[in-house]
This record gives sequence, C-alpha cells and structure tokens, in this order.
Amino acid sequence: MNTISCMMLSTLALSTTLALTGCEPTPSHADINQALVSELESSYQAWAESSEQLAKASQQFCADKQPLDSLQTQWRTTFEHWSALQPAQIGPIAEHNRAWQVQFWPDKKNLVARQVNALLQAQPKLEQAHLEQASVVLQGLSAAEYLLFDATIDLTENSQKTRYCGLLSAIGQHQATLARTVSNEWAGDTGFSALLSKSPNARFADEQESTAELLRSQVSGLELMKKKLAVPVGKLTRDIVQPYQAEAWRADASLQSLRAGLHTLRTLWGNEHTLGLRNLAQGQAVQALIDQQHLRTEQAFAKLKQPLQALLPQESGRGLLNKAYAELVDLHRLYEQDLARALNVQMGFNAHDGD
Repeated sequence: MNTISCMMLSTLALSTTLALTGCEPTPSHADINQALVSELESSYQAWAESSEQLAKASQQFCADKQPLDSLQTQWRTTFEHWSALQPAQIGPIAEHNRAWQVQFWPDKKNLVARQVNALLQAQPKLEQAHLEQASVVLQGLSAAEYLLFDATIDLTENSQKTRYCGLLSAIGQHQATLARTVSNEWAGDTGFSALLSKSPNARFADEQESTAELLRSQVSGLELMKKKLAVPVGKLTRDIVQPYQAEAWRADASLQSLRAGLHTLRTLWGNEHTLGLRNLAQGQAVQALIDQQHLRTEQAFAKLKQPLQALLPQESGRGLLNKAYAELVDLHRLYEQDLARALNVQMGFNAHDGD
C-alpha cells in the first residue's frame, strides 16, 4: 500500500468493522470511543425492537391469536437482548430506576410473586395506569417471567389467562415504551452517544474521560455477572447452592444471560480485525492476557451443556460451574486492575461491590 493510500485511509471514520491491516493507523481514544458507542447504540436499538415485539406478542396471545410457547420464546429473546447490555448500563438506563423497571434481581424474598398476586387482588381488572403507578418489581421482565413460566400458573387455562392477561399486556407495553425511550436518548446529535464520542462537552472533559466511563461500565457489568453465578452456586453461602436465587430461574435462562453479557464484552474488547479497548493496550502485556482470558472464559462456558437448574444438583455440574465462575473472576480482575492501570483509569466505587 502506498503512502497516499495510507493517508487516505487514516482520514476515514473508523468503525467496528475496520480491518487493522495494511498501513495500520494507530487508533485514538476518539476512534475507540466511536467504535464502542456505535456498537452500544445498535445494542440498545435491538433491545428496543425486541421489547416492542414482546408487547405485540403479549397482546396477540391475550387475543387468542398466538400460542403461549411463541410468547415464551419472544420473552427469552427480549431477555437475551437486555442481558447483552450488562456491560453497558450507563447513561439513560442508569437514571430514574430504569434498570430496576426492566429486571428485579436478586429477589431474595420472592417479592415478584407476592406483589403480582397482591396487585391483582386489589385490581382484578388491571389497566395500564395501575401498572405505571405500581412498584418497579411489577413492571419488568421478571414479573413477566413469573406469569409465563411459574409452575403454579397455567396460561393455557381460560380462567388463569383471563386473570393474568391484563398485567401481562401492561408489562409488555411498559417495556416497549421504556426501551424505546432509552434507545432514543442514546441516539442523535444530542443523545448520550454523542456525549461519549464527541468531547469536550458538559459531561466529559475529553476523549480519555469517555473511555474511562466505558471501561467502568464493563467492569461493573463483570462484577454483576460474577454475582449472578456466585449466588446460585453458593459462593456467598459457604457452598450451599441456591437454585431459586438464580437469575431468571423460572425460565431457566441464567446461563443465557451470562453468555449474552460475555458476548458483548468480547465485542467491545475487539480483536485483530475490529476496534475495541484492546487497541488502547497495544503492545502491552495486558493485551495478550485479556485475549487469553476471554478465550478461557468462553471455553469454560461452552462446557456448560445443560441449563443451570440441571447442573446445580450434580457434583460434576457444580464443578463446571465453579470453573466458569473462576474464569469470570480472573477476567474481572484483569479488567478492573490490569487494564485500568494500563489505560490510566481510576475505577472508583462499583455499584455492585459488597452486594
């Protein structure tokens, strides 16, 4: 490649799909921020679209136009899109208790089931306004999961369908509105994506500060993912397993959630052909260490061939889960300590520390 071609290439806007080959221009903090923000904005858009599909599927089911298993499949899809945002819960989603409105976990006292039944006893003909004024426990995917998957509820039976469908449809509409609002607040010239990628501004003094915020969100997401595996396998209770404290245990979607978050984290890290935080650690030992740790973590999760609820009662299954947890711990340490030090980022307080 000649010098003119290299100069032309270096002036083009870099994206997550740019191959770092040929003349290999060194990406800046601004380049990396733009690549990460583009990926995250797309993820928020996908979550919003899936939430709208969940609302539509709920309405169709309640109108006898769609079977229950189709609605359950859509719930799983929406939950996976939400889980993919675990390393990216910054900006609009972190405001106004919005994340709690999407998912209530941990639910140590079975508040979801208790509050659903209390609400429907008080409002047997529930309307959207009732849900909007209710607790966040009732507004999200966790409450919808209870309605769709709990063993005590049979939505194929007409009387139960009549009892629960008002709430089910209201949750779907609440999620669609919330997700679209958050996605819209990310987008555009005045959205959160612009604040992250175009500094200085009122929120971020420079590109490095934006990068630091993106890294902190990923470290916080990893801490949350660790907790989501630690709780059911008994890491916090002297090895006493707690299957009913697992995330999304009724739908048995706990591992689905973790895999979705890890996939996003891996995408934001990047590789030889796509931009990510990896490029900012170019030539440093931590780059190879995190490459290797991502691979080890992926391999550990690939060995989890059964759902979490099936693995927990088995000694061999718990061994595999403990191995996956250990790899998550190592990945988190590398991000929080080694990568933060390499990028000169002060981590500060983590919202999930000490939970």
